[in-house]
Amino acid sequence: MNKVRFFSENINVQNKRIILRLDLNVPIIEKKIQDNSRIMMCIPFIKTLIKKKAKIIIISHLGRPKGFKDNSLSLMPVYKFLKEKIQTNIYFYAGDINKETKEKFSYLKEGEIILLENIRFFDGEIKDDEKFAKMLASLGDMYINDAFSCSHRKQASVHGITKYVKESYAGPLLNKEISAINAVIHDKKKPITCIIGGSKISTKISVISNLIKNVDNIVIVGAMANNFLTFKGIKVGKSLLEKGANEIIAKIYSEAEKNNCNILIPVDCNVSKDFAGTGKIKEIDSVDENEIILDIGFKTIKNIENIINRSNTVLWNGPAGYFENENFLIGTTAIAKKISENTENKSLISILGGGDTISAINKSKNKFSFTHLSTAGGAFLEFLEGKDLPGLSVLK
Repeated sequence: MNKVRFFSENINVQNKRIILRLDLNVPIIEKKIQDNSRIMMCIPFIKTLIKKKAKIIIISHLGRPKGFKDNSLSLMPVYKFLKEKIQTNIYFYAGDINKETKEKFSYLKEGEIILLENIRFFDGEIKDDEKFAKMLASLGDMYINDAFSCSHRKQASVHGITKYVKESYAGPLLNKEISAINAVIHDKKKPITCIIGGSKISTKISVISNLIKNVDNIVIVGAMANNFLTFKGIKVGKSLLEKGANEIIAKIYSEAEKNNCNILIPVDCNVSKDFAGTGKIKEIDSVDENEIILDIGFKTIKNIENIINRSNTVLWNGPAGYFENENFLIGTTAIAKKISENTENKSLISILGGGDTISAINKSKNKFSFTHLSTAGGAFLEFLEGKDLPGLSVLK
Protein backbone atom coordinates (compact mmCIF):
# COMPACT_ATOMS: atom_id res chain seq x y z
CA MET A 1 0.00 0.00 0.00
CA ASN A 2 3.03 2.30 0.11
CA LYS A 3 2.42 3.02 -3.58
CA VAL A 4 -0.89 4.77 -2.92
CA ARG A 5 -0.73 8.46 -3.90
CA PHE A 6 -1.44 10.46 -0.77
CA PHE A 7 -2.46 14.11 -0.77
CA SER A 8 0.41 16.31 0.36
CA GLU A 9 0.18 19.64 2.16
CA ASN A 10 2.37 21.28 -0.51
CA ILE A 11 -0.03 20.48 -3.37
CA ASN A 12 -1.54 23.70 -4.68
CA VAL A 13 -5.35 23.59 -4.68
CA GLN A 14 -6.13 27.31 -4.80
CA ASN A 15 -9.04 28.03 -7.13
CA LYS A 16 -9.18 24.33 -8.08
CA ARG A 17 -12.42 22.39 -7.88
CA ILE A 18 -11.73 19.48 -5.51
CA ILE A 19 -14.03 16.47 -5.62
CA LEU A 20 -13.82 15.16 -2.07
CA ARG A 21 -15.24 11.68 -1.42
CA LEU A 22 -16.09 11.42 2.28
CA ASP A 23 -17.93 8.95 4.47
CA LEU A 24 -20.74 10.95 6.08
CA ASN A 25 -22.85 7.83 6.52
CA VAL A 26 -24.07 8.51 10.06
CA PRO A 27 -27.08 7.06 11.90
CA ILE A 28 -30.10 9.32 11.43
CA ILE A 29 -33.50 8.82 13.07
CA GLU A 30 -36.38 11.17 12.20
CA LYS A 31 -33.92 13.55 10.49
CA LYS A 32 -31.76 13.80 13.62
CA ILE A 33 -28.12 12.65 13.66
CA GLN A 34 -27.58 10.07 16.41
CA ASP A 35 -23.78 9.95 16.29
CA ASN A 36 -21.69 12.61 14.52
CA SER A 37 -18.28 10.91 14.94
CA ARG A 38 -17.68 10.30 11.22
CA ILE A 39 -18.56 13.90 10.30
CA MET A 40 -16.36 15.39 13.01
CA MET A 41 -13.39 13.34 11.79
CA CYS A 42 -13.79 14.81 8.29
CA ILE A 43 -14.03 18.46 9.31
CA PRO A 44 -10.29 19.20 9.92
CA PHE A 45 -9.36 18.29 6.33
CA ILE A 46 -12.33 20.22 4.94
CA LYS A 47 -11.09 23.26 6.87
CA THR A 48 -7.58 22.71 5.50
CA LEU A 49 -8.93 22.82 1.93
CA ILE A 50 -10.94 25.94 2.76
CA LYS A 51 -7.81 27.63 4.12
CA LYS A 52 -6.00 26.68 0.91
CA LYS A 53 -8.82 28.43 -1.02
CA ALA A 54 -10.04 25.33 -2.86
CA LYS A 55 -13.53 25.00 -4.30
CA ILE A 56 -14.88 21.89 -2.62
CA ILE A 57 -17.47 19.47 -3.99
CA ILE A 58 -18.29 16.82 -1.39
CA ILE A 59 -19.64 13.41 -2.37
CA SER A 60 -20.98 10.96 0.19
CA HIS A 61 -23.65 8.31 0.67
CA LEU A 62 -26.13 7.44 3.40
CA GLY A 63 -27.46 3.92 3.86
CA ARG A 64 -28.32 1.68 0.91
CA PRO A 65 -31.06 3.29 -1.22
CA LYS A 66 -30.14 1.05 -4.20
CA GLY A 67 -30.20 3.63 -6.97
CA PHE A 68 -33.43 5.52 -6.26
CA LYS A 69 -34.36 8.52 -4.15
CA ASP A 70 -35.44 7.81 -0.60
CA ASN A 71 -36.14 10.93 1.47
CA SER A 72 -35.42 9.07 4.70
CA LEU A 73 -31.81 8.68 3.46
CA SER A 74 -31.26 12.29 2.44
CA LEU A 75 -28.01 14.02 3.43
CA MET A 76 -29.92 17.19 4.35
CA PRO A 77 -29.38 16.66 8.14
CA VAL A 78 -25.64 16.30 7.45
CA TYR A 79 -25.71 19.50 5.37
CA LYS A 80 -27.35 21.40 8.26
CA PHE A 81 -24.77 20.02 10.69
CA LEU A 82 -21.88 21.11 8.46
CA LYS A 83 -23.34 24.61 8.15
CA GLU A 84 -23.24 24.89 11.94
CA LYS A 85 -19.68 23.64 12.24
CA ILE A 86 -17.92 25.27 9.28
CA GLN A 87 -17.70 29.02 8.73
CA THR A 88 -18.05 29.30 4.98
CA ASN A 89 -20.77 29.23 2.33
CA ILE A 90 -22.08 25.68 1.97
CA TYR A 91 -24.63 24.74 -0.67
CA PHE A 92 -26.73 21.61 -1.03
CA TYR A 93 -27.30 20.15 -4.49
CA ALA A 94 -30.16 17.67 -4.87
CA GLY A 95 -30.51 17.78 -8.67
CA ASP A 96 -29.49 15.37 -11.39
CA ILE A 97 -25.88 14.81 -12.35
CA ASN A 98 -25.54 15.31 -16.09
CA LYS A 99 -23.70 17.38 -18.71
CA GLU A 100 -25.27 20.60 -17.42
CA THR A 101 -24.28 20.10 -13.78
CA LYS A 102 -20.76 21.48 -14.20
CA GLU A 103 -22.16 24.76 -15.52
CA LYS A 104 -24.60 24.94 -12.61
CA PHE A 105 -21.65 24.82 -10.20
CA SER A 106 -19.89 27.79 -11.83
CA TYR A 107 -21.02 30.04 -8.95
CA LEU A 108 -18.74 28.23 -6.49
CA LYS A 109 -16.04 30.56 -5.11
CA GLU A 110 -12.71 29.87 -3.38
CA GLY A 111 -13.22 28.35 0.06
CA GLU A 112 -16.86 27.44 -0.59
CA ILE A 113 -18.51 24.01 -0.51
CA ILE A 114 -21.20 22.13 -2.41
CA LEU A 115 -22.51 18.96 -0.78
CA LEU A 116 -24.17 16.61 -3.27
CA GLU A 117 -27.27 14.69 -2.26
CA ASN A 118 -26.79 10.99 -1.41
CA ILE A 119 -24.73 9.64 -4.31
CA ARG A 120 -26.37 6.22 -3.99
CA PHE A 121 -29.65 7.76 -5.17
CA PHE A 122 -28.08 7.32 -8.63
CA ASP A 123 -28.06 3.89 -10.26
CA GLY A 124 -24.84 4.79 -12.10
CA GLU A 125 -23.02 5.01 -8.76
CA ILE A 126 -23.96 1.49 -7.69
CA LYS A 127 -23.08 0.00 -11.10
CA ASP A 128 -19.78 1.90 -11.41
CA ASP A 129 -21.18 3.13 -14.74
CA GLU A 130 -18.47 4.75 -16.88
CA LYS A 131 -20.75 7.45 -18.27
CA PHE A 132 -21.88 8.43 -14.77
CA ALA A 133 -18.29 8.33 -13.46
CA LYS A 134 -17.20 10.60 -16.30
CA MET A 135 -19.93 13.12 -15.48
CA LEU A 136 -18.89 13.08 -11.81
CA ALA A 137 -15.28 13.63 -12.79
CA SER A 138 -16.20 16.59 -15.01
CA LEU A 139 -17.30 18.51 -11.89
CA GLY A 140 -13.72 18.91 -10.61
CA ASP A 141 -10.05 19.38 -11.39
CA MET A 142 -8.80 17.01 -8.69
CA TYR A 143 -10.19 14.00 -6.81
CA ILE A 144 -9.42 13.08 -3.19
CA ASN A 145 -10.74 9.90 -1.60
CA ASP A 146 -10.84 10.30 2.16
CA ALA A 147 -13.39 7.53 2.72
CA PHE A 148 -11.48 4.36 3.58
CA SER A 149 -14.75 2.74 4.69
CA CYS A 150 -16.09 2.92 1.10
CA SER A 151 -12.89 1.84 -0.63
CA HIS A 152 -13.88 -1.82 -0.87
CA ARG A 153 -16.79 -0.78 -3.12
CA LYS A 154 -16.33 -0.79 -6.88
CA GLN A 155 -18.59 2.22 -7.35
CA ALA A 156 -18.40 5.30 -9.53
CA SER A 157 -17.46 7.87 -6.86
CA VAL A 158 -14.77 5.59 -5.42
CA HIS A 159 -13.47 3.65 -8.41
CA GLY A 160 -14.60 4.74 -11.89
CA ILE A 161 -14.16 8.47 -11.33
CA THR A 162 -10.36 8.21 -11.15
CA LYS A 163 -10.14 7.30 -14.85
CA TYR A 164 -11.39 10.74 -15.85
CA VAL A 165 -9.74 13.13 -13.37
CA LYS A 166 -6.20 14.38 -14.02
CA GLU A 167 -5.08 14.10 -10.40
CA SER A 168 -6.33 11.57 -7.83
CA TYR A 169 -5.14 11.20 -4.24
CA ALA A 170 -5.94 9.48 -0.96
CA GLY A 171 -6.77 11.88 1.86
CA PRO A 172 -5.30 12.12 5.39
CA LEU A 173 -8.01 10.05 7.11
CA LEU A 174 -7.49 7.24 4.62
CA ASN A 175 -3.74 7.49 5.16
CA LYS A 176 -4.21 7.26 8.93
CA GLU A 177 -6.45 4.17 8.61
CA ILE A 178 -4.05 2.30 6.34
CA SER A 179 -1.02 3.13 8.51
CA ALA A 180 -2.76 2.07 11.72
CA ILE A 181 -4.15 -1.20 10.35
CA ASN A 182 -0.84 -2.07 8.69
CA ALA A 183 0.90 -1.56 12.02
CA VAL A 184 -1.56 -3.87 13.76
CA ILE A 185 -1.24 -6.53 11.04
CA HIS A 186 2.54 -6.36 11.37
CA ASP A 187 2.46 -6.57 15.19
CA LYS A 188 -0.42 -9.02 15.70
CA LYS A 189 0.27 -11.88 18.10
CA LYS A 190 -1.44 -15.22 18.60
CA PRO A 191 -3.88 -16.28 19.91
CA ILE A 192 -6.05 -14.07 17.66
CA THR A 193 -9.78 -13.64 18.28
CA CYS A 194 -12.23 -12.05 15.86
CA ILE A 195 -15.62 -10.85 17.15
CA ILE A 196 -18.17 -10.36 14.37
CA GLY A 197 -21.63 -8.83 14.78
CA GLY A 198 -24.15 -7.23 12.47
CA SER A 199 -27.22 -8.74 10.85
CA LYS A 200 -26.32 -10.26 7.48
CA ILE A 201 -23.99 -13.21 7.21
CA SER A 202 -24.06 -13.16 3.39
CA THR A 203 -22.24 -9.80 3.31
CA LYS A 204 -19.43 -11.18 5.48
CA ILE A 205 -19.22 -14.80 4.32
CA SER A 206 -16.00 -14.37 2.31
CA VAL A 207 -14.43 -12.39 5.15
CA ILE A 208 -15.31 -15.04 7.75
CA SER A 209 -14.11 -17.84 5.47
CA ASN A 210 -10.73 -16.16 5.05
CA LEU A 211 -10.40 -15.18 8.70
CA ILE A 212 -10.92 -18.81 9.75
CA LYS A 213 -7.53 -19.58 8.18
CA ASN A 214 -5.77 -16.83 10.13
CA VAL A 215 -7.41 -16.59 13.57
CA ASP A 216 -7.84 -18.93 16.54
CA ASN A 217 -11.34 -17.91 17.62
CA ILE A 218 -14.36 -16.40 15.89
CA VAL A 219 -17.10 -15.06 18.17
CA ILE A 220 -20.49 -14.55 16.48
CA VAL A 221 -22.81 -11.97 18.09
CA GLY A 222 -25.64 -9.65 17.04
CA ALA A 223 -28.48 -10.71 14.76
CA MET A 224 -26.01 -12.76 12.72
CA ALA A 225 -25.85 -15.23 15.62
CA ASN A 226 -29.55 -16.05 15.12
CA ASN A 227 -28.66 -17.89 11.92
CA PHE A 228 -26.05 -20.00 13.71
CA LEU A 229 -28.52 -20.83 16.47
CA THR A 230 -31.15 -21.87 13.91
CA PHE A 231 -28.55 -24.02 12.18
CA LYS A 232 -28.06 -25.81 15.52
CA GLY A 233 -31.82 -26.46 15.72
CA ILE A 234 -32.51 -23.75 18.32
CA LYS A 235 -35.73 -21.75 17.93
CA VAL A 236 -35.23 -17.97 17.93
CA GLY A 237 -38.84 -16.73 17.96
CA LYS A 238 -39.41 -13.55 15.92
CA SER A 239 -35.70 -12.74 15.74
CA LEU A 240 -34.16 -11.47 12.52
CA LEU A 241 -33.02 -14.28 10.21
CA GLU A 242 -31.44 -14.39 6.78
CA LYS A 243 -32.90 -16.80 4.23
CA GLY A 244 -30.65 -19.49 2.83
CA ALA A 245 -27.99 -19.09 5.51
CA ASN A 246 -27.76 -22.77 6.51
CA GLU A 247 -25.58 -23.79 3.58
CA ILE A 248 -23.21 -20.91 4.25
CA ILE A 249 -22.95 -21.77 7.94
CA ALA A 250 -22.32 -25.45 7.20
CA LYS A 251 -19.31 -24.42 5.11
CA ILE A 252 -18.08 -22.12 7.88
CA TYR A 253 -18.14 -24.92 10.45
CA SER A 254 -16.44 -27.28 8.00
CA GLU A 255 -13.64 -24.77 7.29
CA ALA A 256 -13.28 -24.02 11.00
CA GLU A 257 -12.76 -27.70 11.78
CA LYS A 258 -10.12 -28.02 9.05
CA ASN A 259 -8.23 -24.99 10.34
CA ASN A 260 -8.63 -25.68 14.06
CA CYS A 261 -10.56 -22.45 14.56
CA ASN A 262 -13.00 -22.28 17.48
CA ILE A 263 -16.43 -20.74 16.76
CA LEU A 264 -18.36 -19.37 19.74
CA ILE A 265 -22.08 -18.52 19.62
CA PRO A 266 -24.42 -17.27 22.40
CA VAL A 267 -25.58 -19.61 25.16
CA ASP A 268 -28.05 -17.13 26.63
CA CYS A 269 -29.71 -13.94 25.45
CA ASN A 270 -31.64 -10.79 26.29
CA VAL A 271 -35.10 -10.87 24.70
CA SER A 272 -38.16 -8.69 24.28
CA LYS A 273 -41.49 -8.82 22.47
CA ASP A 274 -40.57 -5.58 20.66
CA PHE A 275 -37.55 -3.34 20.04
CA ALA A 276 -38.66 -0.77 22.61
CA GLY A 277 -38.85 -3.31 25.46
CA THR A 278 -36.87 -3.51 28.70
CA GLY A 279 -35.39 -6.97 28.11
CA LYS A 280 -35.40 -10.33 29.86
CA ILE A 281 -32.45 -12.74 30.19
CA LYS A 282 -33.16 -16.27 28.99
CA GLU A 283 -31.31 -19.48 28.19
CA ILE A 284 -30.81 -19.70 24.43
CA ASP A 285 -33.17 -22.68 24.07
CA SER A 286 -36.01 -20.98 26.01
CA VAL A 287 -36.97 -18.20 23.58
CA ASP A 288 -40.74 -17.98 23.05
CA GLU A 289 -42.19 -17.72 19.55
CA ASN A 290 -43.32 -14.12 20.15
CA GLU A 291 -39.93 -12.93 21.46
CA ILE A 292 -36.97 -11.25 19.70
CA ILE A 293 -33.33 -11.83 20.65
CA LEU A 294 -31.86 -8.34 21.02
CA ASP A 295 -28.64 -8.85 22.99
CA ILE A 296 -26.38 -11.51 24.47
CA GLY A 297 -26.86 -12.70 28.05
CA PHE A 298 -24.48 -12.69 31.04
CA LYS A 299 -23.20 -16.26 30.53
CA THR A 300 -22.28 -15.43 26.94
CA ILE A 301 -20.59 -12.22 28.08
CA LYS A 302 -18.53 -14.26 30.56
CA ASN A 303 -17.54 -16.73 27.81
CA ILE A 304 -16.42 -13.89 25.54
CA GLU A 305 -14.48 -12.23 28.36
CA ASN A 306 -12.64 -15.51 28.99
CA ILE A 307 -11.69 -15.76 25.31
CA ILE A 308 -10.48 -12.15 25.31
CA ASN A 309 -8.36 -12.92 28.40
CA ARG A 310 -6.71 -15.80 26.52
CA SER A 311 -6.07 -13.66 23.41
CA ASN A 312 -3.16 -11.44 22.45
CA THR A 313 -4.90 -9.84 19.46
CA VAL A 314 -8.61 -9.00 19.14
CA LEU A 315 -10.39 -7.80 15.99
CA TRP A 316 -13.99 -6.61 16.44
CA ASN A 317 -16.58 -5.59 13.87
CA GLY A 318 -20.27 -5.24 14.71
CA PRO A 319 -22.18 -4.64 17.99
CA ALA A 320 -23.49 -7.51 20.11
CA GLY A 321 -27.08 -6.30 20.26
CA TYR A 322 -29.72 -3.74 19.34
CA PHE A 323 -27.72 -0.88 20.85
CA GLU A 324 -30.22 1.81 19.80
CA ASN A 325 -32.16 0.77 22.91
CA GLU A 326 -29.86 1.09 25.95
CA ASN A 327 -31.46 -2.00 27.49
CA PHE A 328 -29.71 -4.02 24.78
CA LEU A 329 -26.36 -2.22 24.93
CA ILE A 330 -25.16 -4.36 27.85
CA GLY A 331 -23.29 -6.99 25.80
CA THR A 332 -21.52 -4.49 23.57
CA THR A 333 -20.44 -2.36 26.53
CA ALA A 334 -19.14 -5.40 28.45
CA ILE A 335 -17.07 -6.56 25.46
CA ALA A 336 -15.68 -3.05 24.92
CA LYS A 337 -14.80 -2.76 28.62
CA LYS A 338 -12.93 -6.07 28.71
CA ILE A 339 -11.00 -5.33 25.47
CA SER A 340 -10.14 -1.85 26.79
CA GLU A 341 -8.92 -3.17 30.15
CA ASN A 342 -6.73 -5.80 28.51
CA THR A 343 -5.38 -3.28 25.99
CA GLU A 344 -4.25 -1.07 28.88
CA ASN A 345 -3.12 -3.74 31.34
CA LYS A 346 -1.97 -6.70 29.25
CA SER A 347 -0.70 -5.07 26.04
CA LEU A 348 -3.56 -6.62 24.06
CA ILE A 349 -3.50 -5.54 20.41
CA SER A 350 -7.08 -4.43 19.70
CA ILE A 351 -8.57 -3.09 16.52
CA LEU A 352 -12.23 -2.19 16.19
CA GLY A 353 -14.07 -1.34 12.98
CA GLY A 354 -17.47 -0.27 11.72
CA GLY A 355 -19.78 2.70 12.10
CA ASP A 356 -22.29 0.78 14.21
CA THR A 357 -19.54 -0.49 16.50
CA ILE A 358 -18.34 3.07 17.10
CA SER A 359 -21.89 4.41 17.54
CA ALA A 360 -22.63 1.71 20.12
CA ILE A 361 -19.41 2.42 22.03
CA ASN A 362 -20.08 6.17 21.96
CA LYS A 363 -23.63 5.60 23.24
CA SER A 364 -22.27 3.77 26.30
CA LYS A 365 -20.58 7.07 27.32
CA ASN A 366 -17.61 5.19 28.80
CA LYS A 367 -13.98 6.01 28.10
CA PHE A 368 -12.26 3.08 26.44
CA SER A 369 -8.73 2.42 25.16
CA PHE A 370 -8.06 0.49 21.95
CA THR A 371 -5.00 0.08 19.75
CA HIS A 372 -6.97 1.40 16.78
CA LEU A 373 -10.58 2.47 16.25
CA SER A 374 -11.66 2.40 12.60
CA THR A 375 -14.80 3.97 11.13
CA ALA A 376 -14.74 1.34 8.39
CA GLY A 377 -16.65 -1.93 8.51
CA GLY A 378 -16.43 -4.09 5.40
CA ALA A 379 -13.32 -2.29 4.12
CA PHE A 380 -11.65 -2.79 7.49
CA LEU A 381 -12.27 -6.55 7.41
CA GLU A 382 -11.28 -6.97 3.75
CA PHE A 383 -8.09 -4.98 4.27
CA LEU A 384 -7.24 -7.22 7.23
CA GLU A 385 -7.65 -10.18 4.85
CA GLY A 386 -4.99 -8.65 2.63
CA LYS A 387 -7.35 -7.85 -0.23
CA ASP A 388 -6.44 -5.10 -2.71
CA LEU A 389 -9.43 -2.77 -2.29
CA PRO A 390 -10.81 -1.29 -5.58
CA GLY A 391 -10.85 2.26 -4.22
CA LEU A 392 -7.18 2.03 -3.25
CA SER A 393 -5.86 0.14 -6.26
CA VAL A 394 -6.91 3.03 -8.55
CA LEU A 395 -4.90 5.47 -6.43
CA LYS A 396 -1.61 3.61 -6.82
